[in-house]
Amino acid sequence: MKKALVLEGGALRGLFSAGVMDVMMEHGIIYDGVVGVSAGAAFGSNYVSAQPGRSIRYNKRFAKDWRYCSIRSWITTGDLFGAEYAYHILPTELDVFDNKVFEDSPTAFYVVCTDVETGKAVYKRCDKGGHDFFDWVRASASMPFVSRIVELEGHKLLDGGVADSIPLRFMEGEGYDRNVVVLTQPEGYQKQHNRLMPLLRLSLRKYPLMVEALDKRHLMYNEQTAYVKKRETEGDAFVIRPDAPLPIGHTSHDPEEMQHVYDLGRKKAEQKMQEMEDFLEKG
Repeated sequence: MKKALVLEGGALRGLFSAGVMDVMMEHGIIYDGVVGVSAGAAFGSNYVSAQPGRSIRYNKRFAKDWRYCSIRSWITTGDLFGAEYAYHILPTELDVFDNKVFEDSPTAFYVVCTDVETGKAVYKRCDKGGHDFFDWVRASASMPFVSRIVELEGHKLLDGGVADSIPLRFMEGEGYDRNVVVLTQPEGYQKQHNRLMPLLRLSLRKYPLMVEALDKRHLMYNEQTAYVKKRETEGDAFVIRPDAPLPIGHTSHDPEEMQHVYDLGRKKAEQKMQEMEDFLEKG
């Protein structure tokens, strides 16, 4: 039996997932594999490095720092979330990511990105921490239009959620058969067609397959949530999701708002803990 944690993205809605994960760490739950998309990759990495509290700590600390996330950062650097500051200076100097624990962990960690030339998902198993790893996480979380394309290992990459928002099928295909899925939208949520498609078409006009993936993303996402529900009903996946839409946008500069969303995740994890432990143990 192989156990995995599947983490949806959702920008700062991912602080709900961070709260869930911190409670899991406090209960000593260890997974054989973790896969993260976008914010799920950024915050999920702290699960493998065994650093509870890190995700909410640095987001609150740098909430009002323009170098971390701001329109000013977007205008001056091309990235809403500062590529150098948020993904390199922060984890190496300001709130240090534990590369050694990450590398020594028995948990396999996968990051999902989207190749803009193919419109398809790229799944990267990350065994080493450090500069290149931070860039894989950055690529996974790089939202189209407000982020520069990240070039890694022959790929041109952006937000993993465009091609595979909830990579449950991927983990099943890798042999993980007891999967806990953390979502950042409530049950019954249906994604709508992106209203910003005219801007996305313009900004990504050199990459027609990426534009096509963005144009159909809502259909892919809604099919995936239906699949997650099916696997949940069949007893082969355990799902943790918020009870209602989370009261936070893609970005936030309000530490109290961040803390509230994080606390909602903690509360939900505590409510579901015994049921989840039973799911993971019964095989």
